[in-house]
Amino acid sequence: MGNAHLTRRALLGGATAAALGAATATATGTARAAAAEVPPLWHEFTRAPFTHPQIPFVGRAGCRGGARRFPRRRVVADVRDFGAVPDATTDSAPAINRAIAAAGRAGGGTVTIPPGTFRIDGLIRIGHSNVVLRGAGSTRTKLYATKNLTELIGVYGSRYGGDKSSWSWAGGLIWLAPEARWTSLVTAIRAKAWPFEGWTGNKRDEWRTLTTLAAPARRGAWTVTVTDPSALRPGTLVLLRLADDTGHTLLEHMCGGGPGPEAYTWDDKTKLTSYVPYEWPVRITRVHGHRVTLERPLPLDIRPQWDPRLTTHVPELTGSGVEGLTLEAAETPQQPHLLDKGHNGVVLQCAYDCWAHDVTVRHVDNGFGLVAASACTLRHTRVAGRGSHHPYFCREGSHDNLIEDFTVEARTTPAPSGTQLHGINVEGLSSHNVWSRGDMRMGTFDSHRGLPFANVRTDITVHNNGRHGGDASAGPLFGARFTHWNVRVTNGRAGMIRLDGLAPYSATVGINEVREFDQIDVPDFAGDLHSRLELYGTTDAVRPRNLYDAQRALAR
Repeated sequence: MGNAHLTRRALLGGATAAALGAATATATGTARAAAAEVPPLWHEFTRAPFTHPQIPFVGRAGCRGGARRFPRRRVVADVRDFGAVPDATTDSAPAINRAIAAAGRAGGGTVTIPPGTFRIDGLIRIGHSNVVLRGAGSTRTKLYATKNLTELIGVYGSRYGGDKSSWSWAGGLIWLAPEARWTSLVTAIRAKAWPFEGWTGNKRDEWRTLTTLAAPARRGAWTVTVTDPSALRPGTLVLLRLADDTGHTLLEHMCGGGPGPEAYTWDDKTKLTSYVPYEWPVRITRVHGHRVTLERPLPLDIRPQWDPRLTTHVPELTGSGVEGLTLEAAETPQQPHLLDKGHNGVVLQCAYDCWAHDVTVRHVDNGFGLVAASACTLRHTRVAGRGSHHPYFCREGSHDNLIEDFTVEARTTPAPSGTQLHGINVEGLSSHNVWSRGDMRMGTFDSHRGLPFANVRTDITVHNNGRHGGDASAGPLFGARFTHWNVRVTNGRAGMIRLDGLAPYSATVGINEVREFDQIDVPDFAGDLHSRLELYGTTDAVRPRNLYDAQRALAR
């Protein structure tokens, strides 16, 4: 936890090294370093990395604080020993699930899938912690999925009613979720009810208070003061729970505060207010008297009027992952908007410190999902095939996740009429998530409203041809501290990329010149947004090139 006590000198020295330490051993490297431009925002950030008004601290986003290596679990099962056959015709889903269940009963371990094509007529579930499903590589092991989630489970009732399907933003054919959450989800789905998908249940009734917070604290603090530490232990995952007040000062705070958010009409934003109380999962690292140190700095202020407390939650899925495989759905036409059948890829739900690595999904309605998931990493993932509604979605209060080295391929068939393409989605009060080193050959930087805040997209190339979504009852497109840093827009479309006219207390740094197109949004808040635009018309020469990598270098 040395991060919490870094000196300004150490931070500035580390920042300078991270930002300007480009290779200069060759003539090319020297020329690149000479042309580098360091924006004033970066120098400001290094002086206040945990409390900067426009740029969030995301240097610990991802599994195990963004660790470069994932845990290596001992091999405890091979799916062939449970009846899986790589002949592309035998239904191997039951055998794969039996192998996963055996690993769970053993207390964890790796389940291997050898090269070949394995047909699956059902979904694959990982519901126990420390279980890893590992193929031989995304180019060598394929799971061929013949059915969708509507066929396998039923119609997932939508809060919009009618024939709309919530498989548009939930559920995966590879689904990582703790057993306790899975049981309640299936019960609700089969009753065609809308289940809240988060850490504390539909009515926020699956929790109990461990302790209340005894003193205010500022955003960026690593320690809090509690009234009763007796139930708290180092390593324990807790929820920081904040309730809004009648004046909606918590929601205003998420937007940076000031006249604009204060004048905004909140009471009719019923979808947004359904996400409150705000829930932020975090591990405890130290308990010293009534002082509790956290794994990450506070994402928001702690104020008495928000009834701050640390609570229990549904038992998390932790230490589990999916690696080295392709999930390919049977190719069917993409369905009209909000009528997805559930040919979905990999979803992590109520997961903490979990991951997907070297995984491709093809011909899916929705690619990779983070649903009430936190501190997870998606690395070297790819969405390919006939086109999808949400290539990546991040919702229901998902925080501190890292999606890096990702690819959204161009669709292989034209988009059918009535369909929509979003891109890298974030919504539902989700915060401090990072999308880094991306190659988006279609899609956009999609905020689905629901007041996401403090998220970062950095070092990404995007052919910006998607459209954002979001119901009016979900409230603002953006809260405070969104940052787009070093983004290359290949078709020059501005929508959702340039933030200075849309997002409050946010930053757009190092993008090429862009223009408006047919989806033109107006800001949710009147007056000065206090949003910054620097090095406009510049890409790749901006230093640091990758904001997340530079913040990690600061934090070491």
